[in-house]
Amino acid sequence: MKFKLDENVGALGKSLLEADGHDVMTVTQQKLNGASDDLIYEICRDEERVLVTLDHDFGHVLRFPPEATRGVVILESPGRLTPAAITARIAEMAALLRVRPIDRELWIVEPGRVRIRERR
Repeated sequence: MKFKLDENVGALGKSLLEADGHDVMTVTQQKLNGASDDLIYEICRDEERVLVTLDHDFGHVLRFPPEATRGVVILESPGRLTPAAITARIAEMAALLRVRPIDRELWIVEPGRVRIRERR
């Protein structure tokens, strides 16, 4: 599966996903820092990559329909999101991916659970 880590995620968890055989690029690697949400969404759609982000704007399914992409993953954590918390959310996402691929869905990854908006 192909993923793009948004600039607010950086390279955290990249090696974890790659260890599971996923193709992972970051917004920073592609020199897209500061790009608009619309452009990031379009690039992920065109490259057929799942976007992994902290940006809740991508949860607005009318503006950014996940079914038009490979999928969108929003990482959440109570309180301040530290690098350790981001890595923990990516580890939880990676564990679920081993048994259930994301398929044009929106995943909200929280501590101990993943909410999934399945495609219609």
